[in-house]
Amino acid sequence: MKQTLSEPYSLIFQPELIKEIEDVAVKKEVKTGDVLIKAGDYIRSMPLLLEGAIKISRKDENGYELLLYFLEKGETCAMTLTCCMGRHQSEIEAVAETNSTILMIPVQKMEEWSSKYKSWRNFVFESYHGRLMEVLQAIDSIAFSKLDDRLLKYLENKRKINQNSTINSTHQEIASDLNSSRVVISRLLKKLENSGFLKLQRNSIELL
Repeated sequence: MKQTLSEPYSLIFQPELIKEIEDVAVKKEVKTGDVLIKAGDYIRSMPLLLEGAIKISRKDENGYELLLYFLEKGETCAMTLTCCMGRHQSEIEAVAETNSTILMIPVQKMEEWSSKYKSWRNFVFESYHGRLMEVLQAIDSIAFSKLDDRLLKYLENKRKINQNSTINSTHQEIASDLNSSRVVISRLLKKLENSGFLKLQRNSIELL
């Protein structure tokens, strides 16, 4: 575990903290599509992402979904931190966007390390700030951006996360992430294809 932990976190945490993480963390391998957290869950540990990507979204009472942000290698989830520290039920859903490797940190260690290690405290604060800015960008996108602009940005994010120009998502899955309808998303994708931005295939999209 030491080598995989040191690669994304050695420049963030001092060796003593890395050693403590190795001693208490539980390593978890998840596959694309696996649900890690559901709304209403009580969260007992905090994730540190070693490999892969995790999609964080929020659903309303009618089941409509809104994509908040993606977690990538070397990051953690601010929503999870809030639930752990406050013993609250989760307000978000976390699903593996790609095959991922995660270290789960017990909640009691989070509190202990916040007073013991400055690097951990800074990491937590920066994670809060980074995720907050992404949530604000999501809100701004809904409030101020046209849906076709949001769709293009979404597809570019998916290309970056998956490191692949082929997006293996259905039109319905994209519509759910963007809180839209399949018909509207299909129409916009066809428009983008006619403009030369992408090529539509069965259950996938190739970005050009």
